[in-house]
Amino acid sequence: MIWTIARREIGALFLSPLAWIILAVVQAILGYMFLTNLDNFFILQPQLIQLDNTPGVTDIVITPLMQVAAIIMLMVMPLITMRTIAEEKRNRTMSLLISSPISMTEIVLGKYLGLLLFVFILVSLLMLMPLSLYLGTSPDIGKLFSIYLGMLLLLASFAAIGLYLSSLTENQTIAAVGTFGALLMLWIIDWAGASLDNGQSILSYLSILQHHQSMLEGVFDSSDIAYYLILITGFLVLTIRQLDRERLL
Repeated sequence: MIWTIARREIGALFLSPLAWIILAVVQAILGYMFLTNLDNFFILQPQLIQLDNTPGVTDIVITPLMQVAAIIMLMVMPLITMRTIAEEKRNRTMSLLISSPISMTEIVLGKYLGLLLFVFILVSLLMLMPLSLYLGTSPDIGKLFSIYLGMLLLLASFAAIGLYLSSLTENQTIAAVGTFGALLMLWIIDWAGASLDNGQSILSYLSILQHHQSMLEGVFDSSDIAYYLILITGFLVLTIRQLDRERLL
């Protein structure tokens, strides 16, 4: 049943023009930035050769590209998640799901799996640009894997937060704005944490992008993975409890 709901969710996404437009716009913007970064790398290459421990093509081209990608996805993911449950409530189809002989856990996990499939498609398309560098250079495969996993975990966290906020309202606009505000707050927490206790405060640890930055740099830390998994699990549990509460009303 979870897979059935997931297929319905991903199908509904691609039946609307929104998903296609988002994929096209994101690819166009990041493709332009990728070519710009690559051009700058070839311009700087004669100077980099003369340096000790010189940064490679992954550090100069791919890491800045994925930093920008994270910012873009912070703005884009609310548009993807806003309809998941809010639209069901607005169309009065959520009551059919709630009254059906399936658990809230299956409903939430099915919808979340549908979002993860979209995230997987989006991140995989983005990674085609770094992989194309193998045609003429030698990127760091370890860093590329860390970047890929970091982007998947980051967007999976965005999706979990967006799914929860979509469960709180039947207005898609409110769900999108609320999700964007929550994600932006996590960004601001990082700024506030950097000014306290030499950046080692609890606020700094709570920043979702603080953990993402370390994975962009190729630092594979189990605490970063645990942070994302706890964040995802926490918001999925909150979503299940929210829908359970509505089922009892």
